[in-house]
Parts: sequence; C-alpha cells; structure tokens
Amino acid sequence: MSTFGRLFRVTTYGESHCASVGAIIDGCPPGLQLSTEDIQVQLNRRRPGQSDLTTPRNEKDLVQVQSGTEYGVTLGTPIGVLVKNEDQRPHDYSETDLYPRPSHADYTYLEKYGVKASSGGGRSSARETIGRVVAGAIAEKYLKLAFGIEIVAFVSSVGKVHLPASLAPPSLVPSDNQEDNDHVEDALSPEFRQFLATVTREQVDVHPTRCPHLETAERMTQRIIRAKDAQDSIGGTVTCVIRNVPAGLGEPVFDKFGAELAHAMLSIPATKAFEIGSGFRGTEVPGSKHNDPFTLRPDGSLGTSTNWSGGVQGGITNGEDIYFRVGFKSPATISQPQNTARYDGIPGCLAARGRHDPCVVPRAVPIVEAMAAIVVMDLLLVQNARSKAAGLLPPVTTLPPTMVMPRSNANEGTR
Repeated sequence: MSTFGRLFRVTTYGESHCASVGAIIDGCPPGLQLSTEDIQVQLNRRRPGQSDLTTPRNEKDLVQVQSGTEYGVTLGTPIGVLVKNEDQRPHDYSETDLYPRPSHADYTYLEKYGVKASSGGGRSSARETIGRVVAGAIAEKYLKLAFGIEIVAFVSSVGKVHLPASLAPPSLVPSDNQEDNDHVEDALSPEFRQFLATVTREQVDVHPTRCPHLETAERMTQRIIRAKDAQDSIGGTVTCVIRNVPAGLGEPVFDKFGAELAHAMLSIPATKAFEIGSGFRGTEVPGSKHNDPFTLRPDGSLGTSTNWSGGVQGGITNGEDIYFRVGFKSPATISQPQNTARYDGIPGCLAARGRHDPCVVPRAVPIVEAMAAIVVMDLLLVQNARSKAAGLLPPVTTLPPTMVMPRSNANEGTR
C-alpha cells in the first residue's frame, strides 16, 4: 500500500502530473524543533533540473507544512506536508494512450487496477518519493539530536564506472575467480573503513554525480553524457552508511533490520538490487575469513575488529557502522524509437516524448538516505517502547548473570 512503518508511519500520496504530492507523517515525537528549512535542504538535493545530468523538468519542490507543528515545534500529532506540481506537461504522454512504454509501469498498473494515470508514471513516478524525502528529513533531525546518528549516501557506480577498489563496497572489489583458492584480499580495506567513517554530504555534493571521488566522478559524468547524447539511459548503484546506530535494533524473525532496509530500498522506483555488508561478495569468502571477531572498545563495550556483517548480526544491529548498496536500473523512459506493441497487440514503433533522467542515481542519493532514516526511526521507537516497558519491572535475579544484561546497560542503547 502507500504506508510504511509501524510507530513512525509514513503515508505518501500523489501522481507525477496531479496538482500536488505529499505525505502524512504519524508518530513523530513531540517537542522536536522543526522548520521548513530542515526539510527543504533534502528536497533541493532530490529535485529535478539540478544539472545537465538530470531531467530538465523545472520544479521548485517547495514544501508546505500543513499540520502537526506550531511555532516551529512538533506537537506529536500527524504532520501533513504537500509540494505542488508546477511544471506539468501531460500532453507529452499522449502516445501512452496506445502504447505501454517498455519496462515501465503503464501495462502493469492497467492490469492491476483496470485504469491508469493518463500521463507520466502515476504512482510509479519518482515524483512520489517527495513525501518519503520529507519524512526522512524529519526522522533524520530527531535521530541526529537524540542519538547522534548520521546517514550519508553516495554514488558508487554508474554503468561500468566504479569507485577504486580501495574505496569500493566488497561486491565491487574484483575477485580472482580461482575456484580452488580460498585466499581473500581484504575487501574492507583500511581506506574503505576510514571512508565510511568520515565521508560527509558536503563531500558528496561537491560533484553533480554525487560521487565523492572526483576522478571517478568525472568518468561517471562522461558515461551519463554519452547515454544522454544517444537518447539512451544508464543505471548505477548508491552506497549508504549509517553511523552511531545503537545495538539492539531489529525485530526477529520477519522484521530483521536488514529485511526492513531491503523492503524500504526496493520500494524506491527503479531499484533492482540490494545488499548489506559483504553482500554477494560474502558468498565467496570462507567463514574463517568472513567472521567478525569481537574486541573491547575503548569505552568498555564490545565491538568487532572487522565489519563484513555491515553492522547487523542475526537481523539485529551490533553497534558498528551499517553499510549497504542499492542498484538502480537504467531509466525505462528513453527518447529513442522502440519497436514494441500497442495495448491491442498490434506491432508498432513508440517514440516517447517527455523529460527524463539519463541516469537516476545522483538524484536517488537523498531518497536512499530518507528511507534509511525512516527505517532506523521506526525500529528505534519500537525498541525504546520495549526497553521502557522492561525498565518498569523489578531486576531479574533468578537467571544466571550471563543471561541477563544489567538494567542500566540494557537500556543504554535506546535511552
């Protein structure tokens, strides 16, 4: 449906060419100082028309907060937001009256509902993600103030152009492809670990591609321009790191932290793949080399000396940095004539008009961050409710000490 989350619930509405798009955000704690500027900064990063690498559709995407706040403070009641669609061109989509666009949602939406939006992608359009970005910005502010949590995403590949191996997620590091050789280079290189620990949004936004490695970013630019000049498109991947997440988040067995992240990320338009931690690369590594040994941190807590797990073990966060990667396909709408079939099955040639991104990954960065924030926010509220309820009980004295964490420590991660 159009609602995500349990305690922090986000419901989005709107189509690509209707009057407005927006969201209702329910479950935001009261007392959070919130301004439109807190939200607008992320919408500006998502908006179309940012550079020659994106769609030329000119939308200001100015947010209007309709409810849930007074004098810049959240009330704890549902927050209603809307963003007007101003640069609408429904006539650009008249061809879709006859043709379902290849690899688009025209056909499947019509099959599902028996009716479809007459222009654009309707609910499958990336315009729908505006409501997600708004909700994510609200969640992020709370997470930063209450827990010091930081979320940074960046473009890690476009087409076959990848970050250097020392800075790449494990699955982007080439393997030797020798079936009988268990030797594994450390895909989590010191450079990659340091990069995850320190990369900032300011560094990400230096280049229009949102790749913080400038040499690679220039190569990505040329690949996107090549697709654009050919009236074609190209896909890519976005890597995201979540820092300072407390241990204990995630709900066994069906709502594991990684499963919730996967649900969130694969709900974003144009996504085709998700991996967390070592991802598919981890399938090539023996357990003796893949396991994350525990070690004592300077603050007295347990940590791991490696982080192939990506901050999640048994579906529950372990306090290490969480990192994951999302794959985005090449945009389905292209300007090349395509041989296909009409709704009545008669073969024909579709020459689509309209404005589209030759590559979506630069604009997908804030959307990935938003959905990550929504997941963390929701699972934190769930864990806080559990910890608060447990904290009201007398201390447990009937179990061996190794089975029970002291009450003060048990609640420390979600205070």
